[in-house]
Amino acid sequence: MNKGIIVAGNMIVDNLKKIDIYPGSCSLTTIRKNEMALGGLVNNCICDFARLDSELPLKAVGIMGNDAEGQFIARKLGEYKNIDQSGLKMEGSTSFTDVMYDSERRTRAYFQYRGSNADFSIDDIDFDQIQGDILHIGYLLLLDTLDQPHPVYGTKMAEVLHKAQSYGIKTSIDVVSEESDRYRTVVAPALKYVNYCIINELEAAKIVGIPAADENGAIIEENMPKICRALQELGVSDWVIVHARDASYGLDADGTYYRMDCIDIPRSLIVATTGAGDAFCTGALYGAYRGMTLKEAMYFATGVASCSLFSASASDGVRTYEDTLKLMAEYPVPACISYKL
Repeated sequence: MNKGIIVAGNMIVDNLKKIDIYPGSCSLTTIRKNEMALGGLVNNCICDFARLDSELPLKAVGIMGNDAEGQFIARKLGEYKNIDQSGLKMEGSTSFTDVMYDSERRTRAYFQYRGSNADFSIDDIDFDQIQGDILHIGYLLLLDTLDQPHPVYGTKMAEVLHKAQSYGIKTSIDVVSEESDRYRTVVAPALKYVNYCIINELEAAKIVGIPAADENGAIIEENMPKICRALQELGVSDWVIVHARDASYGLDADGTYYRMDCIDIPRSLIVATTGAGDAFCTGALYGAYRGMTLKEAMYFATGVASCSLFSASASDGVRTYEDTLKLMAEYPVPACISYKL
């Protein structure tokens, strides 16, 4: 692989608000810190890739608003010499998310405004001009036009993925976590045209209808191989990876299943978890791009996600490939089991 990676889909500005504790109905809390940062799959992942490898060719594809927030995105992406912004459009209003970070519980709540992202469609991706080895696109369930049904492919997102594969581009998707029953109708049809499916345990469970966690939030370990297999049977051709707080779970095309613990970062050192999922996904895809095995890519992805925990914003904690390896070397290698399904 030498053409680089295309990152397409949601372009968002995050309004990060650090609060004492998330309030109940009709209650008040104090905002201790308020800052604007890049958010959304395109901004998060393409900056993560650029921070990992300054020589990696990167193409950003999406729609941001013709406003101050859109200019903020363009300026921040412009800080990286290897990000090609020629596939971006500035129309309408920039999508934003108010991110409420609960200092006591260390959890987050999101309030999302779609903006121009709602109009992003297959017509906004010129595969004759924007070339790459991998297309990473998302978030499914947060791209209103591409989430719509398609008479041939199932969804308009599936049409995009099929077209990318017809150009010899490997495909990767990510999904937003939402409380809905849309996963089976919006996400499942796209998996027939996906090489790499890298999502969290809650999203995976909703797609295939197999619970990943019990009522206390603990992972149901015996269900994870079933979930990975079910995602593969929906059409994922190369790697299925499901990441959770304490472990990740993977299945390759040969049917080998992996369960890998996370790197044990002390809780006292964790600033925030914003962007950790995108960082994990970026690390796994970078592993695929560099020809790593699934096991190697899962371990490296765990390292990239661990680096992200040291910053409140989505990407600022991500380090270079070499510095990521240095951080990983500071901690014991996570336990990993594998077997054929």
